[in-house]
Order: sequence, then structure tokens, then C-alpha cells
Amino acid sequence: MPTAPDTLRVLVIAGSDRRQYNCPGVDGKARALAVRMTRRLPSDWFADFADLANVYGRARIQSCNACVSTSMALCVWPCNCYGPNSTTQPDLMWNVDLYGRLARADAWAFIGPIWWYGPTTNFKTMFDRLVCMNGGNPRPDLIDKKSTILAQALGRSPEWETLSENHLEGRSAGFFCHGQKGG
Repeated sequence: MPTAPDTLRVLVIAGSDRRQYNCPGVDGKARALAVRMTRRLPSDWFADFADLANVYGRARIQSCNACVSTSMALCVWPCNCYGPNSTTQPDLMWNVDLYGRLARADAWAFIGPIWWYGPTTNFKTMFDRLVCMNGGNPRPDLIDKKSTILAQALGRSPEWETLSENHLEGRSAGFFCHGQKGG
């Protein structure tokens, strides 16, 4: 949906793993709060909502392959370790265009429970996969998609400084975490 250039774009993400319509059959607090927040944002803002819940039969967020530990230039923006609508490794990040939606938003709101003193599995996996947003390689053609040798050479070249872009810069993020007294 097109928006006016000066319209604030907010992406609200519910990060609970809890399923809405199947086991346990009750909507989680994170999703309920995220939906409520999305509905209450000012009407002149563009509000987008994403739910990371483990819906039966839907793709999940695939884990990060840690390309950045070899070379930042090997870590491609957006992640090219997986792709949209894959039958072998279906990935929620691609299937719901989460990379595009995050990139288009001016602000993000992350709402989720605390599990064992940390974020839910879905949030943690998503944040791991967003390493590429902080300086990932926008030109996989320069590294023949995933050549370690080409990526390491590119990462040491003067060209890398101008090529690498922090896609997180200039954005605002808010976190609402809830949990029991032990967490």
C-alpha cells in the first residue's frame, strides 16, 4: 500500500512462539498486545503488523549460518542463505517479506515474552538473521553469491567501505517484554 513520503511507517512484530488457533488454543499476550498497539497508532501513520508465531504448516525462521564470522562481505543483505517460497528450506523471513518490511519502516516495535531471562526462540532467530542489516553485502554478484575467498578479498578492499551500508541507521526501535516473576 503506497504511503505519502512524510508518513511515518511503523512495523509492529509479535514475537511469541505461541500459536493462535491450535495448541494451546489461546491467543498469547504478545500477539494480543501487538494487535492492540497496531490498531491504536495514529491514523495518519502507516501501521504494519507481523506475527512470528509457530502457525501449523507455516514456514519458520531458519537459523543464521554465521557468514559474518568468516567475512562481513560474505553476509549478504538481505540474507541469501535462504530464499522465498523454498520447498527445501522454507523461511518465514522471506515468505512474509520481513526484510522488505523492516527496511521500509521508520520505526519498529517488538513485543514478546521473556523465556529463561532472554527473548523467545523466534525473536532470537530473527535478530540473528538481521546481522546482515548492519553492514551486510548488498552485491552478492561481487562474491559469486557465496565465495569465501572473494568475500574476504572484498572485505579487505577499499571498495568495501563505500559498499557496506548500515540499514539500521536512523531508525527507532521499541521493546516491550513481559514475563513471570522468575524471568
